[in-house]
Amino acid sequence: MAKKAVGKVKSGAGKTMTRCIKVVRSEKTGAYTFKESIVLNEDVKGFFTGK
Repeated sequence: MAKKAVGKVKSGAGKTMTRCIKVVRSEKTGAYTFKESIVLNEDVKGFFTGK
């Protein structure tokens, strides 16, 4: 289950980038962790699908 983009980064050229947070489940322990990244607006769907 993935979260939507939390907010847009708004500094200079950063208006074209978005901060994304995704919930990832560990295969070893089964615990949930959060994977956070700042990606281009065009690549947000790819971040959530794992590409």
